[in-house]
Amino acid sequence: MFKSVEDFQQFGKSQIEAATASVAAVSRGMQQMATEASAYAKRSVEDGSAATTRLMGAKSLDGAVQVQAEYAKAAFEGLTAQVGKMSALMMSVGKDAAKPFEAVMPFDLGKSGGR
Repeated sequence: MFKSVEDFQQFGKSQIEAATASVAAVSRGMQQMATEASAYAKRSVEDGSAATTRLMGAKSLDGAVQVQAEYAKAAFEGLTAQVGKMSALMMSVGKDAAKPFEAVMPFDLGKSGGR
């Protein structure tokens, strides 16, 4: 696999550089996910507060039920959208974290079946 000590040293150096780049990609991704989660939490609290205000102003039981139903529907749709966003971010982080190692692997795991 290695023809000389220099080849081995270069391989080690490239692995360290790939690991550093991978950790940086994960760090950026985690920061993006934290920012997105924080923004969602803020929107969720604001929407809940607004729904509570509307609920308190309801003139009848039917009006209160309608406000609650609208809020529940909007909250579910927002949660579903947020889960999709977070899933896409996680996939992106995984791909970005693996990318630095693709160039320095001495063999292709996909072609060898991982063996």
